[in-house]
Order: sequence, then C-alpha cells, then structure tokens
Amino acid sequence: MGVPSVLPLLLLFACSWAPGGANLSQDGYWQEQDLELGTLASLDKAISSTVWSSPDMLASPDSQPWTSDETVVAGGTVVLKCQVKDHENSSLQWSNPAQQTLYFGEKRGIPQKPIITGYKSSLREKETIILNCQSSGSKPAAQLTWRKGEQELPGEPTQIQEDPNGKTFTVSSSVMFQVTREDDGADILCYVNHESLKGADRSASQRIEVLYTPTAKIRPDPPHPREGQKLLLHCEGRGNPIPQQYLWEKEGSVPPLKITQESALIFPFLNKSDSGTYGCTATSNMGSYKAYYTLNVNDPSPVPSSSSTYHAIIGGIVAFVVFLLLILLIFLGHYLIRHKGTYLTHEAKGSDDAPDADTAIINAEGGQSGGDDKKEYFI
Repeated sequence: MGVPSVLPLLLLFACSWAPGGANLSQDGYWQEQDLELGTLASLDKAISSTVWSSPDMLASPDSQPWTSDETVVAGGTVVLKCQVKDHENSSLQWSNPAQQTLYFGEKRGIPQKPIITGYKSSLREKETIILNCQSSGSKPAAQLTWRKGEQELPGEPTQIQEDPNGKTFTVSSSVMFQVTREDDGADILCYVNHESLKGADRSASQRIEVLYTPTAKIRPDPPHPREGQKLLLHCEGRGNPIPQQYLWEKEGSVPPLKITQESALIFPFLNKSDSGTYGCTATSNMGSYKAYYTLNVNDPSPVPSSSSTYHAIIGGIVAFVVFLLLILLIFLGHYLIRHKGTYLTHEAKGSDDAPDADTAIINAEGGQSGGDDKKEYFI
C-alpha cells in the first residue's frame, strides 16, 4: 500500500469575532474555539484557510481573531484553532463562506456499493422472484434502478431512510418478475444513481439459475445416408439440468431399440430395411421431450460430388473445342481444293462434232498432222 499523501487544508473556513454573546471557551485573556473535522477525503485542489472579521467589530489589532494553516494526511483528522486576545466577553463562530460541500470519510455523502438480497437457490421456469437492493451513506438520497442484461426492469420506487448518524441516508428498492428459460444464467443488476458519482458505475449483480424441461432434436451424420454407409443419429438434448437418459425407438418396432446415457444411435451398415421413423426421448429430472426423424435409405450409387460435376464441365468444354477444330479443318480443306487448278488437253480437237466414230477418228488424226497445232490450256 502506498504512503498516504499529505496535503494542505482543502476548504476555506472563516473565524469571526463578535462582541457580547455567550463565551464558548476562555483562557485568561485569550478566547479560543476549536473546529474538529473528521476523516478528510482528497479534493481536486487545495484552498488555504483564512480568517475574516467585520471592521466595525474590531476595537484594536489585539481584538482580531487569528488562525493558522494546517496540513493533514488524506484520511486523517485535523483540528482548526481560532483565537482572539482581547475577547471582552465576545464570542467566536466558524463559518464556511465559500459554501463548499464537506466530505468526511464514511459521512461524505457518497453512496456505498449496493447489496442485493432475496436470491436463495435455483428457480423453476415460470416461478416469481423478488430481489431487494440497498445502499447506505448517500446525501442527498440516491436513486436505485434495475436492469437484466441490457433490458431495464420496472422496480419499486426507491425507499429512503435516514441513517443513525442523522446526516446520510439509506435507500432501498425491490423488483419482482417471472423467470423463463431464457433467464437461466442472466445477471440482474442494481445501479446507484447519485450526483457525487459523476457517471461512475456503482452497482451490484446477482446471477440467477432457472431449471426447465429439456428439448431435443435429431441430427444425422452423414446428412444424406446411402445404402452400405455407416450412419450416426445424434439426439442433441438441451435443458437445465442437461438430459441424462436417451430412449431410442422405431415406429412399428417393439421393444425400444436402445436405452443409454449416450445420445447417438449407430447403424454400422445401412440397408433398405433400416428406413423408417425414429424417435428419441431425452429425459432429465425436470421432465422429458421426444424428437422424431424419418430415415430414407437411398441407393448405393454415389451422389454426384462437386469434383465429378467439375470434371463433367471440363469434358464438355474440351468436346466443344474439338468440334470447333473439326469444323475449321473441313472449311480449310474445301478452300484448298477449290484453288488447286485443273489441266485440260485438246489433242483431239474436232472429234466432238463428228457424226460417227470413224469420222471422229479421221478428224482426230487430221488434227494431229501438225505438231504446232497441239496446245494446252489452263483453266
């Protein structure tokens, strides 16, 4: 723990002198009055103590009251002295002209951390709970509010009672509501609202437990079972307390298939005869709940996977590209054939017009009489 800080007197006080009145304390020709302050709290800034008096009350310099500055450890006690030499049956009085708020330790007016009472043990669903919250030491009296998580709860109006010291107050409030299964594990909070906190959080929390009947659902693994595969039916139970027993049944089958603390029903090797409707009853000491699942055993042919679908798409693309290449080759061959060229000879020119074969031969032979008449044409 660190060493307490020593700080000058934090409040501005004045000691005034007035003639006449009752003598509070006298010592020979001196009159003195002490002001004892309880446990002091650290404030934001230090203000020196001072002395003041009205000029028309002072008969001489010796009649002026005087004090001295004091230092005190935070959390300690200080005694302030006010003295006057020639009191002449006068009286001394302390005042606080700057009107600062005085905070003295547990009596400083800041509310204490609240306390929540009323919660004894676990509650059953739909039962009603009453919680009480109390905070002491505030001045002026603090206000209390209730919340459940982020939800505000309508509590009773804050009750105010004066503390035995007569200077501070104790405040209290209560809240009542019906619990549900959603409230299991919820934190109920009581907040203190007071001007001295300046937005600081001062609260208490009470976590509650709610007992409720179980629920269940059946989850197959794998999701789409096929003949020949291994299948697990998981019975997922939820509740407070958690279900401790599971009963498996198949409609039309007697007796029950399985009674166990394990929540799974196992089929090592599925076949068509395993098809049907299965029920799982989850049981706790709060009750039971039955869930159903209809099993349809599919053919052993594998369900198209994403990889086979991918391969089919790739195969289609390749086939399309090959088809385009074939079409391109056909058009290219046709183009080359048309532009290759044809040679025709006219060595037997004139035979086409002959009326008979003999004449055609004569004409042909005649046409071959000169080597210069043989020509070739390129079309």
